[in-house]
Amino acid sequence: MRGYVQVYTGNGKGKTTAAIGLAVRAAGAGMKTYIGQFIKMGDYSEIKALSRYADWITVEQFGKGRFVEGKPIPEDIDLARIGLQKVRKVLASRAYQIVILEEANVAVKFGLLAVGDLEELITSKPTEVELVITGRFAHHRIIALADLVTEMKAIKHYYHKGVESRVGIES
Repeated sequence: MRGYVQVYTGNGKGKTTAAIGLAVRAAGAGMKTYIGQFIKMGDYSEIKALSRYADWITVEQFGKGRFVEGKPIPEDIDLARIGLQKVRKVLASRAYQIVILEEANVAVKFGLLAVGDLEELITSKPTEVELVITGRFAHHRIIALADLVTEMKAIKHYYHKGVESRVGIES
């Protein structure tokens, strides 16, 4: 099976959810998925749920969970670089049919990774591996290289009315 490059971006809700849905669907078909989470750190509800699929889905986090915008500190950059090296090894191993780089677009936007790093992953990925890149701010060069790009567009969100993140729904 040929693998493609998918990008889920935009300001709307659902980028991570779509990627995780793909991983669960793949697990149901007997396919293995690797999820490298950039920036994030923590025991989110999706991490707890995915642990039930540990034979099929591997998740690793490469962030401190505190970096969202502004100038990153060296530790944030170091963690992203560790993640990048791990993803390179994962792709080269061909042990996973799907590789998801969660929040990698955001990592590029704020200088944790270079756009060239993602371009290199895209152009060097094994033909049979599906590569999924999520996060707001997808760089135009990544969009140009991708085979499928979905932009989540926020039309209305209860967050703007003061509703905070709810466990099991948004976190």
